Amino acid sequence: MNKKGHVINAVLLAIGVGYVLEPAGDVSTFVAIAQVFMPLVLGALFPDVDTAFGKHRKTLHNLPILAVFLAYPFFFDNLAFVWAGILTHYVLDMVGSRRGIALFYPFWDEEFGVPSGVTTSSSYAEVVTVAITLIELAVFAAFVYLIPQYLPPGLELAEQVALSFGA
Repeated sequence: MNKKGHVINAVLLAIGVGYVLEPAGDVSTFVAIAQVFMPLVLGALFPDVDTAFGKHRKTLHNLPILAVFLAYPFFFDNLAFVWAGILTHYVLDMVGSRRGIALFYPFWDEEFGVPSGVTTSSSYAEVVTVAITLIELAVFAAFVYLIPQYLPPGLELAEQVALSFGA
């Protein structure tokens, strides 16, 4: 994906996540959108900083980097949705483009992706971006609304995860 695709993905995700967290469509929905907007956009654009240094789609496009951002809110209590922006960036680069990313870099240089993607200059790139974004929103909504009801009662971690997503 190109920069425009990542921005489109992040903006649509922020709007969609805001509505998933606060579906009323009133001020509380817009507050939720505002709360997740900047972290999602920052996370969605952050991995491409490696175009300025290192190896693009390797240096900042891997699971160790994602793990750092997943752990960050637990230690510092902020930037809770940056990891989601980074994760969606990875999904777009793996599923939406032909090249893929080096998930296990620096331990392994091989790039992983789905061969069904499009080139970044393709006229279908934006359509693919929107389709992937809708799938990502459906998965997010499932984590917030569907999965917690099937977990055993008293599973404290599940409740904490559901609460952190606003369910």
